[in-house]
Amino acid sequence: MVLPAKGEPWFIAPKFEESRAAEQVGPSPLSTWEENESPYDVLRKGMLERGLAAATIGIEETTRYFVTEGVGRGLGQAKIVNGTPVTAECRAVKSPAEIALMQVANDITAEVYRQAVPMLQPGMTEREFGRILSKKFSDFGVSGGALVLFGEASAHPHGLEKESTLREGDIVLIDGGCTVEEYVSDVTRTTVLGKPTDRMVAIFDAVLRAQQTALRAARPGIPAEAVDAAARNVIDESGFGPDYRYFTHRLGHGIGMEGHEWFYLVRGNTRPEMEGETHSNEPGIYIPGEFGVRIEDEMVITGDGAKLMLPSPTSLGSMFG
Repeated sequence: MVLPAKGEPWFIAPKFEESRAAEQVGPSPLSTWEENESPYDVLRKGMLERGLAAATIGIEETTRYFVTEGVGRGLGQAKIVNGTPVTAECRAVKSPAEIALMQVANDITAEVYRQAVPMLQPGMTEREFGRILSKKFSDFGVSGGALVLFGEASAHPHGLEKESTLREGDIVLIDGGCTVEEYVSDVTRTTVLGKPTDRMVAIFDAVLRAQQTALRAARPGIPAEAVDAAARNVIDESGFGPDYRYFTHRLGHGIGMEGHEWFYLVRGNTRPEMEGETHSNEPGIYIPGEFGVRIEDEMVITGDGAKLMLPSPTSLGSMFG
């Protein structure tokens, strides 16, 4: 926990974590509590000492509810507000170092996919292939995994509870990534075991055009919803509209230290894009009873446009260029 006082941060940590916390906070003040004590009492005392008993406290959205409740009880005079507008803006724009870590995570993901896809074979279950992917991420020394969908299950963006077994001619959708120094990747590729049908190829090509059109539209100053609209228009014009009929989700989400961060590329978000923001760019077409196709890459907003962290596939049978 950290609270500012006259421009100086103040940290609170469990006593048994004091040495490790001190390494991370440096010369900043650090208060601790023993296991039989309440951290909220430490917080209240520190706030009183700093003349902040009636201060406004912003708590960001991932904080557990019991913590928010405890802070509220411990500081009855304080006003608790949503701190996400502050933290989301701080995290949305990435530094070059942050983008470099995300690039490493993406590069590892691409190599895992390249190595794993040739191992697909008829009779394999989604979980079996998922274990292969997880093992390969582990071989790179990172934590990672993937959602794997075969055949008709791919028509549901996040799959079904029922597990599918791979058959010749089935669509294979892989949505996964890994974590490198707390920064993540999120990459989706769609391929097919064997020879694709003309319909599969046509749908894949429409999704690929939608992703590339969104990439060209993205730049600093453009409203986030306009990037979503650029992709959605391509899919509508390809005969898979209107609106959310077959492209059932937003175009993308923020990404960085978490797989899903603010801000979203979605209708209604008029916030202008900013240089250094990172989003997923993931159009998809999902036909119930048949199959689905999604292509997902992380997209960085640059000073004069946008770029993908990985090469786009060129066809249904390719992974990265």
